[in-house]
Amino acid sequence: MSALSRARHLLSGCAVLALMLWLTPGSRADEPVDVELVLAVDVSLSMSADELEIQRHGYAAALTHDNVLQAIADGAHGKIAVTYVEWAGTTWQRVIVPWTVIANRADAERVVAQLSAQPPNSARRTSISGALEFGSDLFAESGYQGTKRVIDISGDGPNNQGAPVNLARDGVVRQGIVINGLPLMTRGGLSGAYDVNDLDRYYSDCVIGGPGAFMIPVNDWTQFPEAIRRKLVLELAGPASPQWAAEEADHPPVVLAQDKAAADCQIGEKMWRNRNWMLDSR
Repeated sequence: MSALSRARHLLSGCAVLALMLWLTPGSRADEPVDVELVLAVDVSLSMSADELEIQRHGYAAALTHDNVLQAIADGAHGKIAVTYVEWAGTTWQRVIVPWTVIANRADAERVVAQLSAQPPNSARRTSISGALEFGSDLFAESGYQGTKRVIDISGDGPNNQGAPVNLARDGVVRQGIVINGLPLMTRGGLSGAYDVNDLDRYYSDCVIGGPGAFMIPVNDWTQFPEAIRRKLVLELAGPASPQWAAEEADHPPVVLAQDKAAADCQIGEKMWRNRNWMLDSR
């Protein structure tokens, strides 16, 4: 084979390789969105069946609310990517709605249809750290490139299984992910030895983190739908937006992440170790 023939053969091979790489899904540029949002929802056994349904309905109503859709439309790209995950113990996380783009009401209603397709399940124990680690891994496979990446985590008790929650939080934040919280201080389910009176302080000090991180406590289930709507608007709009200022003017202020932990971030693990009865309500 002449030198010219070898050169042509080499160039042809390179062209084929380039075409194969271009056709490989993993090599394509991720679709840009304003926010990649993981909705991580507690379904531990401390939640009653009614409460699980309230959670589902609350998220469904919030995702289709005019204020939320307007916050999405006002973004630079006018769209977000969202996935909905239910979690309990260390190894119990279930993706209910896979990564989906929401740019308009029709998109939001498709997400709600997936969310409502099957009833929620519950499971033992409470591993906030497991949910955070699982949620952070989901970003690698989203197929989207968000200006901001957020894990929105809700729960009714402290971490009592898996890695220490503050260490898991710090690891997730180091990846450039913001963690916002929705502590459920409702006492409506199977409450008992594992309840924490200052769950909002626990979430503020031990769970949420990253630039602009915040949490909104829920003291009664009647507050839940409104709290979810507010939280989504604030997450999508950001602290410097007019929507944030309007929300703070109309409602009690949200609680921002603290610089130094004051709550005992191991309280859930200690309560679990010191239990004197075998009812595993979380």
